[in-house]
Amino acid sequence: MAQRKNHILIVDDEPVWLKMVSRIIQLQGYEVKSASNGAEALEALRSFEPDLILLDVKMPDMNGFDLLDRIKKQPKLAVKPVVFISGMDDYHARKVAHDLGATDYIVKPLEEQEVTQMLSRYLPL
Repeated sequence: MAQRKNHILIVDDEPVWLKMVSRIIQLQGYEVKSASNGAEALEALRSFEPDLILLDVKMPDMNGFDLLDRIKKQPKLAVKPVVFISGMDDYHARKVAHDLGATDYIVKPLEEQEVTQMLSRYLPL
């Protein structure tokens, strides 16, 4: 019986970045679902249970911190690793992410190797 692929949800409002990271992750053998804002992410999470969630901080309708807070209130999702990947590189953003239960906080832009290392750290195939 084939082993189930790990599923990853990526939430970011930058289409070019979303497409690039999704492609890198798919080439590593993972299933990817993407959302361009918090509302889309919450809708996707109704029918999709990811093994890892990648979030941007700044998004138009709901920022990543608010989305993480909502995710952590759902028992099935509360235990899933959540990694912020953001262009905001400041102490306050990192602290808020940590306090809300984020697994990690990585600053954009990312090279393909950094994405691969992050995946192997949180989701070994």
